[in-house]
Order: sequence, then structure tokens, then C-alpha cells
Amino acid sequence: MKYLIGFVRIFVGILFIISGYIKLNDPVGFSFKLEEYFSQGVLDLPVFMPYALTISIIVVIIEVLLGVMLIIGFKPKFTLWSLLGMIVFFTFLTFYSAYYNKVTDCGCFGDAIKLTPWESFTKDVVLLVLILILFVGKKWIAPLFRPATLKSFLILSVVACSAYAYYVLNHLPVIDFRPYEVGKNIEEGMTVPEDAPKAVFDYAWKFKVDGDEKIIVTQGDYPSVDGEFIGVETTEIQKGYEPPVHDFTIEQEGQDYASELLIEPKLVMVIAYDLRKSNLEAFEVLKGVADKAQKSGYKVIGMSASGPDQTNNLKSKYNLDFDFYFTDETTLKTIVRSNPGVLVLEKGTILQKVHYNDLEDLIFP
Repeated sequence: MKYLIGFVRIFVGILFIISGYIKLNDPVGFSFKLEEYFSQGVLDLPVFMPYALTISIIVVIIEVLLGVMLIIGFKPKFTLWSLLGMIVFFTFLTFYSAYYNKVTDCGCFGDAIKLTPWESFTKDVVLLVLILILFVGKKWIAPLFRPATLKSFLILSVVACSAYAYYVLNHLPVIDFRPYEVGKNIEEGMTVPEDAPKAVFDYAWKFKVDGDEKIIVTQGDYPSVDGEFIGVETTEIQKGYEPPVHDFTIEQEGQDYASELLIEPKLVMVIAYDLRKSNLEAFEVLKGVADKAQKSGYKVIGMSASGPDQTNNLKSKYNLDFDFYFTDETTLKTIVRSNPGVLVLEKGTILQKVHYNDLEDLIFP
């Protein structure tokens, strides 16, 4: 039992640290996921949406600290009850998402590891069982160091987590797990391989035969039935291949210019997913950056989900000499965790990506 508890203790602790670190690396992305949970139609808690980023930072730091506390044996009773409370809450959340198909990705491991709702729920159930095992054998969870050293270790962990969160919030994630990381080609990311698995659907065809309703299920073919057709219901039973980059368009007046813009040898994208939430002061600096890029032969475009009235007002206010295009808000949030942010591309390949606090780092050869 002692060795079992020792193994489970290390396993659960490391899992909490890894899960927390991945989200701590991208707290803005986790806040978007929390906003999805808080939205109407899911938990319907819109009062928490303005505080999603703050909540995300607090939750992920606590997650990392609980993993550390479990491994070093700091206040085992408090640590176990805290772990139990957190995992019970997340188990409920993932079950709710899976059963009602509300949120298709829980964000447990950010963009690093994508889990389906039922996979997330299964993971949480396993963790719940392991934590209950730790409760049974809590007498074997002994501190690894003296009390003073334990406290110093914990304080150091709090400082490290806080400093890391501060850095990624004011710059960009240290590790980019998304398909728009530097070095990736956007057009290649949209390509579907010829041998990629295709989605499989069940078609439930409803007919009236001799006065009775009859349902025949096929996987696409129209059935040969001597009766009156009433309707058909479609159910996806197997997902097909989804390319890493999807729902990517660069539209203007209803026309998509993505294919021609992604072959530009020198392209700068100024991305602001929602101008109402943008740091508008950054556009004062962006004006100079855009002018410098254009003098170096770069084509500069703006990309936003905001309407033409807002983008035109922004152009007029800051004297911006480039046009804005429409792109889906979720896509823009995925591309860069900064509002605004800037990308430099060569024929669709991302060469540079910066937060608005790091505009001076941009190079236009």
C-alpha cells in the first residue's frame, strides 16, 4: 500500500502540474474556454464572463500548486481535500459538457492535447478514483523536507507561477501549441490529405408505408421503399479528418481573398479580433510599424471581426494606410493571443508573430 500511494501521489501531482502549466502557458486561451462555459446555453453565468481571465489565472496557478503540494507533502489533509473539491467540480463540468454536448473541447490540456468531452470525463473519473485512493492511504503521504523548506518551496512556486503568468499575458505564450505558430504555413495547414478519413453519417429515412411510419437507416443511399417519403434525420457517427487550420478566410464585401493574399512574398497582418476590446493606444505605434513595413515593400492588411464602421473609424483616427478584412473572431483569437497582434508572412509561412508590447522586435528585411 505504501508503494502504491507513493506512485499515485507522484502520478497525480505530475498530472496536475502538467495540466496547470499548459494552461498557465496560455491563460488567455483558457479564459476564452471559460467564457464559453459561462455563456448562455451552457452554464448561463454571464456575470462571470468579464472576470474570465482573472479566474483562469487563479485556477491554473492553484492547479499547479496543488500538484506541487501533493508531491512535496505539504499539508496533506488540506491538499487532498482541495484536490478532491477541484476534481469533483471538473468531473461535473466535463460530464455536463459531454452529456448535453455543450462544449466540444474542455480545454483541460489547452491546445497541446485535444480531448473529446467523453475522453475528458473519463480522465476526470480516473483522477477522482486515484485521489480517493490517496485518501485511504493518506498516512503514507509524508513531507519530503522540513517545514521551513516546504514553505520556501511553496513560496518559490507561487512566485514562479505568478511571474510566468505575467510574462505570457504581456507578451505571447512561451510554447505555441496552435497551428499558427512561427514556421507553420497557413495554406498547408488547410490541406486535407487524399487518404484522410472521411466523416460517416447515418441517415434515418422516414416513410409512410401502408398507413404506418417506417424508418430505414442507411449511410447515404436513398432506400428503395414503396411508400410516401416523410423526412430524413442525419447523425454523424464517425468524425472525418479536420485540418489544423479551418474556418480561415480573409473577406471583404463577401469575397474571400485568402488564396491570393497567402501567396504574397511580403505580407503583414495586423490582427484585432474585436476593436471594442482592443488596446487602441497600440495603434499609435502600429501606424509607424505599418508605414515602415510598406516602405520595405510589404503589403499590410488588417484583420478583424468588427464591422466596417468600427474599422473605418479606427483607420481615420490613427491615419492607418491599410485596409481591413473580415475574419471569424474565433479564428483570430486562435491565431494570436494579443489584441492587437502582428504577423509577418512569406507566401503563407509565418515568420514573425508579436504581441503589441513587442512591436519594436519586428524586422522587415
